[in-house]
Amino acid sequence: MQISPVGLLVCAGILLVGYYCRAPLIIALIASLPFGATALMTLTSLGGSSPLIYTFFAALLLAAVAMRSRISRDLGNVFGKIWPLWVVGGLLIYAVVGAWLFPRLFAGQTSVFVQGVTRGGVVEASLAPVSGNITQTGYFVLGGLTAIALCVLLLQGDRLEAIRRGFFLWCGLHAGMGLLDFMGKLARAGDILRPIRTASYAMLTDVMEGGFWRITGANSEASTFGGISLTCLGFCYVYWRKTKSGLAQGLCALLLVLLILSTSSTAYVGLGILGIAVALSILRSVLSGQIDRDEILILALVGIAVIAILTIVLYDEGFFAPFIHLLDSLIFNKAASASGQERAYWNIKSLQALVDTSGLGVGLGSSRASSWPIAVASQLGVVGGLMMAFLLAVVFRGIGGLRQYVDPETDAVVSSVRASALASVVSGSLAAGNADPGMIFFIALAVILTARARARTARYAPQHTLLAENGVPHPIAR
Repeated sequence: MQISPVGLLVCAGILLVGYYCRAPLIIALIASLPFGATALMTLTSLGGSSPLIYTFFAALLLAAVAMRSRISRDLGNVFGKIWPLWVVGGLLIYAVVGAWLFPRLFAGQTSVFVQGVTRGGVVEASLAPVSGNITQTGYFVLGGLTAIALCVLLLQGDRLEAIRRGFFLWCGLHAGMGLLDFMGKLARAGDILRPIRTASYAMLTDVMEGGFWRITGANSEASTFGGISLTCLGFCYVYWRKTKSGLAQGLCALLLVLLILSTSSTAYVGLGILGIAVALSILRSVLSGQIDRDEILILALVGIAVIAILTIVLYDEGFFAPFIHLLDSLIFNKAASASGQERAYWNIKSLQALVDTSGLGVGLGSSRASSWPIAVASQLGVVGGLMMAFLLAVVFRGIGGLRQYVDPETDAVVSSVRASALASVVSGSLAAGNADPGMIFFIALAVILTARARARTARYAPQHTLLAENGVPHPIAR
């Protein structure tokens, strides 16, 4: 094991910021997520795996909750009021058992794609236990346990403000480091964020595509940066629409610009998918006659952009040729490229592995795909896939019909966190290689579940206080 001094310094700085914000564990956990290439250590015993710094803060959070004096009662209270956590627990147990059992039970009966040991990159091999069974399962279990721990904290006290501050800090750090990376490349200064990239990943940070620099921020590649930008954009956009926050509006504009400049096909396709949802929302407002100023502003900006593009094209037809070539290479011809065909083959083999294992799956971390739903199906099988689909439905539903029983700020934070998680699912469905939905998904799940539990309490609480003067329950309360 090799400790990273830079990783320790970054962790110390994040802890100080969290302490200043009076919620060191929750805020530090969320604020550590933008550092997608900063590792705390390198585990040579696990093939050089390098856990990112957010795992350190997640472990601190779990330890703090586990050391509570009434942890048994708190867990009983949480599992009693939030029954979907039983599904989370069942999924974690199934993932751990499957990661150990399935690669051994079906060894040699199907082929999968794994990270090569002696050769660089991803290679095809017969199914067998690999180090990914330990590392990927560890990340997955850590995320699920973090969701349970957050439910304990959020249900016991009003810590939603810490969630809000943490998400804004996450979005601000991600956007700021993306801007620094882009400006450094434009100034020909190279990768100015290289000192904090301590993970053992392959760093694709000094790459151009179609004559444009690829923005990576604090991550290892542009695709990851684009996916996180999409996730941050989902949070900022919904919070801006809900609260008219100037900070959220400014971050939304900056993230949109960085996302467009990122040269990430994942970001572009994901933005198009989320853009459809925004367009349908605005169309519904127009048809109902309830369109607001923000929606008019969005339509005006889109109109101005279209007019500006048409004017430039009329003046100089070849002005957008480099941009068209970039989009053509990243999106329209992506499937026909060698990389696109290779990733499509990963997905085909992953689905074939699901069939070869009779729907049980190959075990978490045993293979690599190029789409999160396919990775879930191939690694967790039908049973694990159904449990994951249930949790995804919980996130998609959000507060639902209980919205009237929460205050506007709570509704804004929960809706924004939900949008962020759904955006991460969209980006993961386009490029993620493993079944872990990510820490943001589990944080959003905890926030939504505790908000629903509190809303149900607020919904039924008034009924217990409706008593007649003689002490007999009021008919409404019966």
